Amino acid sequence: MDTILNTDVTSVINKAEIYCSQQGIDIDLVYKLPESVLEIISERSKELPTLYFVSVDLLRRRIKNGCFLLRRGDEIYGHIFAHEHHVKGRSVYERACLWVNRDFRNYNLGLLLMSRMTELFTESFLISIAQTPKVHYYNELLGMTHVTLAQMSTVLVEELEKLGKLRDELNYRYYVNPCFEAESKQLK
Repeated sequence: MDTILNTDVTSVINKAEIYCSQQGIDIDLVYKLPESVLEIISERSKELPTLYFVSVDLLRRRIKNGCFLLRRGDEIYGHIFAHEHHVKGRSVYERACLWVNRDFRNYNLGLLLMSRMTELFTESFLISIAQTPKVHYYNELLGMTHVTLAQMSTVLVEELEKLGKLRDELNYRYYVNPCFEAESKQLK
């Protein structure tokens, strides 16, 4: 994180892309994955305390919204999904299941994945729910705004509660993209 404190975020993302290119790692947007890969991701989410557990069935639904992968051949080095919530007839997408292989975590690949997903949903309501300070920092670098539960629509809070996504604000933070922030009153 210290390496990007005084650096332009675009430059950092470009360097991450160059690193991927040098390592032969592809950055792919996919809408379908083999069942065996979904099972690995699901198991990983169960084993890692920083990930919220995601069943294979839920991953099948999420992948329809898009998933960015970092991969070389059949080996996956990172991923991020989008989970769709429905609130008052609007779709609210949540960036979810961010993971980068431990051997590649010092190259800002998590930021790269978050950036790609944020760009994909520029014209949509996008939310990020995370507990890791590094992810909070990345959200801010990507132009997302921290919001409290009190600032959110009651309907959205209820939807997140149904899914078990509602967290305490001492340990988790919620960030929304500019589109969501500008139009959030529509969900009130």
